Amino acid sequence: MSIPISLNDLLQMAHQAGDAILAVYNTDFEVENKQDNSPLTAADTAAHHLIVSSLESLTPDIPVLSEESSEIPFSIRQQWQRYWLIDPLDGTREFVKRNGEFTVNIALIEEHAPTLGVVHAPLLGTTYYGIHGNGAWKQEAGQPPRPIQVTERCKHPVRVAGSRSHAGDSLLRFLEKMGEHELISMGSSLKLCLVAEGKADIYPRLGLTSEWDTAAAQAVVEAAGGQVTTLDLQPLEYNTKDSLLNPHFLVFGDLSTNWSAYL
Repeated sequence: MSIPISLNDLLQMAHQAGDAILAVYNTDFEVENKQDNSPLTAADTAAHHLIVSSLESLTPDIPVLSEESSEIPFSIRQQWQRYWLIDPLDGTREFVKRNGEFTVNIALIEEHAPTLGVVHAPLLGTTYYGIHGNGAWKQEAGQPPRPIQVTERCKHPVRVAGSRSHAGDSLLRFLEKMGEHELISMGSSLKLCLVAEGKADIYPRLGLTSEWDTAAAQAVVEAAGGQVTTLDLQPLEYNTKDSLLNPHFLVFGDLSTNWSAYL
């Protein structure tokens, strides 16, 4: 697919946002609570302004929707066929805990599907990116990017990615039905990236997320040969309703396994 911006520009943008986040990370920062009681720091705000201003300069004809500017009514959004969807700091709880498992997420949405995604973990020095039809890559600090792909036949025991901050009863029931497994706990959109690079077989998300939490990493997973679906195994779509909350979903690489049987 053709993309409306150079990939190098997009990767540089994600790294610059990561640097802005780390500048705050290395201080005694304050934490506010938003209306939904989720945390907000100066790092979220700094990364948001950097990415939005860069995208508006480089692609002025493409709308931008960010977690920190999400009050755009559906009456306007539903007219968009193509737009940028960003989470300037995914995993603010992990940021506050200082465990490194937070990311910068930038996605291009076309016809309700993510077709380009960059997920950058600034403290880990790791970047994942994927382009629909072109493949997916992982780049670690000081190393050239290398292609990644999902595990096409799941391992035994099954490797399950789970949330470090949001594990709940629904996940426990899923795991109980599955039987023998290995649980890999991880924060932010990095859980989807574990599936994309073949380090996890399944990530069942049986709790609330928003569209900006998943879009970039979904693009990476799908470019790596995997799927991100609703619980009835339909593609997870974007900008189809007033609410920006996602339904519960599954992320997997092995397309031959009926993952919904464990629900």
